Amino acid sequence: MSTTKSPRLVQKAVSLNPDLHRQRKNPELKSSKSIAIVANSTWNIYNFRQNVIRKCIEEGFKVYVLAPIDAYIEYIENFPEVTHINLTTLDRDSTNPIKDLLLVEELRRKYRKIKPDLVVHYTHKPNIFGTLAARLAGVKSVSVITGLGYSFINRGFINVVAEWLYRRTARYSSSMIFENEDDRELFIQKRLVNEDRAFAVKGCGVNTAYYQSKSDQSPNPPVFTFIGRLLKDKGILEFAAAARHFHEKALPASFVVLGDFDPENPSTIDRDTLLEWISEDTVDYKGFVNDVRPFLEKSTCIVLPSYREGMPRIVLEAMAMGKPVITTRTAGCRETVEEGINGFLAEARSVDDLINAMQKFCELSPEQRSAMGARGRSMAVDVFSDTIIAEDLFRIFCLSLA
Repeated sequence: MSTTKSPRLVQKAVSLNPDLHRQRKNPELKSSKSIAIVANSTWNIYNFRQNVIRKCIEEGFKVYVLAPIDAYIEYIENFPEVTHINLTTLDRDSTNPIKDLLLVEELRRKYRKIKPDLVVHYTHKPNIFGTLAARLAGVKSVSVITGLGYSFINRGFINVVAEWLYRRTARYSSSMIFENEDDRELFIQKRLVNEDRAFAVKGCGVNTAYYQSKSDQSPNPPVFTFIGRLLKDKGILEFAAAARHFHEKALPASFVVLGDFDPENPSTIDRDTLLEWISEDTVDYKGFVNDVRPFLEKSTCIVLPSYREGMPRIVLEAMAMGKPVITTRTAGCRETVEEGINGFLAEARSVDDLINAMQKFCELSPEQRSAMGARGRSMAVDVFSDTIIAEDLFRIFCLSLA
């Protein structure tokens, strides 16, 4: 039986914070509270956190954002009320403990200076070292686990260290928020967090107005598209193997790949492998693009054979665009698909099962594929909308403040 906090329970946050309740009744009454949102890059803020920032501002909170500045600092143009504070010691890929200690001290000093009522940490390093800094600064904090990534998927030294660090610091978070049910259950089972402080939401949400198809026509023969970093953990090897199978059997389908390498991630594929796929005409590689919507539009089905996700954003974007999806029966991914309704599920790391799911999709009529996409669009609007997710997160923030 699921033990995830229900919407009714997180609604208690409103009654626990009467100032916020009065504010909703009287728009002129503004909250005097402040919130700090911390992530490992401004890119992360730009792509995934703007809905939360907007919600906090609407509720009258003063919002600080702490993240290393990069090209995506332009997000600030949408939020002139936000104070962005650069982090100089946060290096997401470093394993140097001296750098991590410097990050703790930098965050501690900045938390003491701005004195937020609540700090919300996103991504592993802020979750671990930011939580410790907030404790030292005497500030309440919340950790948002956006996905467990390489450090938890692959057993080894990094996994052991990451789990040990969470075990030592998670006790200092007022709440821990997970982007899927499986990750929440895993942390509870490992005794990394108490059940009453663990919440699950449906990812970070998707902007269903921005991701909206302009046509109800899909290519036929089908175009299967993979969009994501070129990581083994994302299932890119299985996708390419399935593409090679279709190519060798002369089956009517094409395979497109969008995404870039992540050189600092141990799971990244090497360039020679990609070049081999391209030379064999196994896949049509489009590189990295900032706007995936035109490529979603030209796809028949989006495929993400990932080994584990928080909540796969590209799948949510595909659903919002009315595209059927094929993904895996694993954490995060399984929550996006109703089997045979808006897509198909395959076993992670199984090329044969992925090929089987693709063949089942190919057997569908154009009308059945269209109905699948329409169902996915409805799910995106009703369950995964970024406004719905922002509401859920804000209620948990209020509960943590009580």
